[in-house]
Amino acid sequence: MMSIELLIATCALIAVIVLATVTLQGWHGWLALKRHELELAPGGRMTRTVEPEANASREVAARIELADLRERVRKLEAIASGVDL
Repeated sequence: MMSIELLIATCALIAVIVLATVTLQGWHGWLALKRHELELAPGGRMTRTVEPEANASREVAARIELADLRERVRKLEAIASGVDL
């Protein structure tokens, strides 16, 4: 007859194996997604034709995002130095 401690240890080991497997599958999925994004990027291996308007809107979106990030950094620096905004 199995002792309760051995049963609990076996269940815990199975749970760790299941979690590790699921996490590994998620990691591979995320890597595949990033690989696909890189292939579709302008400098990626897979080149596709994009209309100039789409390129312009991407450039504008990138500039807006960069400005937003700069603003966040400025606010964080103000908070770090103790300045009230």
